[in-house]
Amino acid sequence: MLPAPAWSSQEPTWRAARPRLIQEALARAVARPSGNWYVCGAAREIRPGRPYGRTVAGAELVVWRRPDGRPVAGPGACPHLGAPLCHGVVERGGLRCHWHGLLLTEEGTAGWEPWPVYDDGVLLWVRLDEAGGEEPLPRPRLPRRPDAARTLDAVTTVAGGCEPEDVVANRLDPWHGAWFHPYAFTRLRVREEPGPGNGDRFVVDVAYRVGSRAAVPVRAAFTAPEPRTVVMEILDGEGAGSVVETHATPLTAPGAARPRTAVVEAVLATSPRPGFTAARAAAPLLRPLVRRAAARLWRDDLAYAERRWELRSRGRFPGAP
Repeated sequence: MLPAPAWSSQEPTWRAARPRLIQEALARAVARPSGNWYVCGAAREIRPGRPYGRTVAGAELVVWRRPDGRPVAGPGACPHLGAPLCHGVVERGGLRCHWHGLLLTEEGTAGWEPWPVYDDGVLLWVRLDEAGGEEPLPRPRLPRRPDAARTLDAVTTVAGGCEPEDVVANRLDPWHGAWFHPYAFTRLRVREEPGPGNGDRFVVDVAYRVGSRAAVPVRAAFTAPEPRTVVMEILDGEGAGSVVETHATPLTAPGAARPRTAVVEAVLATSPRPGFTAARAAAPLLRPLVRRAAARLWRDDLAYAERRWELRSRGRFPGAP
């Protein structure tokens, strides 16, 4: 534990948070291939016997699970008369429309073809080739994660009026952490800056606040493996090996006048401490607490991302190339 200094006594970070450095790291992240894969939500949200609806990149979609647990995804409007399929009934591995009883399956039918879908055990991904416009990949580019058998995971989803790049840019500016989130972080120092030679990796020393007077120090690395994802991994300190994946999923179609983006953040916590086994057993009780903490941070960070988009849209953003 370390003492937590007062907010106003911190060393200012604005000189280190160079707009050009952040913009160049963002440009390289946006240029990486995604294979047209988008995170559409937490895997556990797609429950057996219940269809799940979401709009991604302007495309209405529906997802359900077959009896063996495998997900099926496709357009969210019935090809007959446009009924919302998220209100349908899962039946014998297919989805029956509640308007006129048309049964849709993974085999497809006239006017309705399934889309590639991938369940990684924590998140559910869908491949939208028309929206992505890239060379398709057979599966998403998944970051390294801790051993699932020793992990407590929780997924939080919030949404705001910005584009995915604004969410990624927020995460590629770690210097704002202790100033903008003083209730969560203190003693933040960036030890390694991103560049082509280090895989665009930030390394940050930061202390997580425990109450108002103490903090737990860790060393963490931030990377952006694809255009809509930033991964934070704790390298040293409490919870070493834990990962936080931040995925920015566009809700509106590309080029929308008023864009909306969902932030889907997966916390994958691990620890060698003996008591962590008990924490994993209490996961259903702990997940709401983890989600609440993440949502509080993202209320602030979405304000940052929305402000960035607002200034960009008017040609007034200081960090514009």
